[in-house]
Amino acid sequence: MGYSTPAEFDAAYRSTQAVFASGLTKKKEWRRHQLKRAWWMIEDNKERMATALYADLHKDRQETFFAECGVTQSDILHTLDKLDQWTQDERPARTNMLNFLGRAVVRKEPLGVTLIIGSWNFPINLLLQPMVAAIAAGCAVILKPSELAPAAQKLLREIIPKYMDPGAIRCVTAGPEEMQYVLTHRFDHIFYTGSPRIARVIQTAATKYLTPVTLELGGQAPAIVTATANIDLSAKHIAATKFMTAGQVCVNVNHVLVDPRVRDVLISHLIQHFDVFMGGRDTRPEGYTHVINEHHFDRLENLLQRTSGQIIYGGHRDRATRFFSPTIVVGVQPGDALLAEELFGPILPVVDAELNTAIAITRGMEHPLAIYGFTDDRNEQSRILNETQSGGVTFNDCMLHVAARDAPFGGIGNSGHGYHHGIHGLLAFSHLRTHIHALPFWMESLMEARYPPYSRQKTSTIAPSVTPSFDRDGKDASAMGSWSAWALGLGAVATAATCSYRWLRH
Repeated sequence: MGYSTPAEFDAAYRSTQAVFASGLTKKKEWRRHQLKRAWWMIEDNKERMATALYADLHKDRQETFFAECGVTQSDILHTLDKLDQWTQDERPARTNMLNFLGRAVVRKEPLGVTLIIGSWNFPINLLLQPMVAAIAAGCAVILKPSELAPAAQKLLREIIPKYMDPGAIRCVTAGPEEMQYVLTHRFDHIFYTGSPRIARVIQTAATKYLTPVTLELGGQAPAIVTATANIDLSAKHIAATKFMTAGQVCVNVNHVLVDPRVRDVLISHLIQHFDVFMGGRDTRPEGYTHVINEHHFDRLENLLQRTSGQIIYGGHRDRATRFFSPTIVVGVQPGDALLAEELFGPILPVVDAELNTAIAITRGMEHPLAIYGFTDDRNEQSRILNETQSGGVTFNDCMLHVAARDAPFGGIGNSGHGYHHGIHGLLAFSHLRTHIHALPFWMESLMEARYPPYSRQKTSTIAPSVTPSFDRDGKDASAMGSWSAWALGLGAVATAATCSYRWLRH
């Protein structure tokens, strides 16, 4: 299957622009109908999606049904349930006279036509979940599936126009060359999931039009294991996470930083759990994902060849089928090839590091999308939170912060920027537009000080001297000062309320 031609993309671009301009996508009925159609699009094609992802990634049906289909369908149902609440107008603080008398309102408006660029590791979810948020916000959408998952790309290109509004929601296909043309166009928002390298290309293209961009990237997420952790359970969670999609997940454990006192027992438990998950040593279970393509296989192979560490488990690989077993590497030192980039694969480097060293190593690397702290000590948990930066943190498990309902999910620095999931996804595709009315006409005489010619008297009226509740050293003033400030504030509120009451009576 070839990619969309420039003429085909131009048709999709014109169509989405025209439909958004018509106001159709802003209507709640349209949004609800499209969300319901998206749910059934997934439901009717689950088996075909599982077949496609098996062809692309050798991904197991269970992973597809849960992480690709189930998560997205659950998000659709939750969005339908909360749509009215999430999209309702907000009224800023009514204790402010201008807000109250001017009837200030903040409304959520769709940004416009958005481009959503999916990723190959979860080619269904990472394309459709942002689409759900964009539809909920009232946007028109151009969807671009990952070309690196060709079977999923072909399926999505077929079913999206059958289920979704063919004018407002279009699916186009493109490789690197075709994307150069796509990115010459002006969008109102771009949502990209993938690598920092490609993100820089997209960010640069968006800069031409000052287009806002949401970047969901990744990074070298560490698992920090201290001596206070439940070692067996920690090993089980780390191994299960590394097994999922063969480590090709943006929030997967990239490496383990473990206290040397518990390193050997942790490795022993990791091996035990990998054996259970893989069905024994030297096996190739049907439910284990393979590496996406030969390029990434060769990249992982090269990293193993360059490491100074020692492979003590796994390491079985077959380039012909792209099978690459979970591989534990010990004796890895800071500066090793395995710590030079995001692995995005089933290799698990283990680094000796007590907590101080683990924090120092983590701070010395780019901010990751996740940090996993395995410790039962509250002080150690606080140190990990307070002394590092990352997109999110999960303690004593992996990936749970991604699944937290209505919590923002997003990166920082090299792991991306912007948020999505729940209401935060809707807000990513929305503009918060404030509108306010003029103050009532009878207040005009009270507002004369704002008009030229300026004078000291007018200045003292419109910007009166204020005594704060703290001194020049930043120390809080006396209780009397605080009470005085409170009383002045209360008086201002009372005055505004009296004035507004008189205005309303007239």
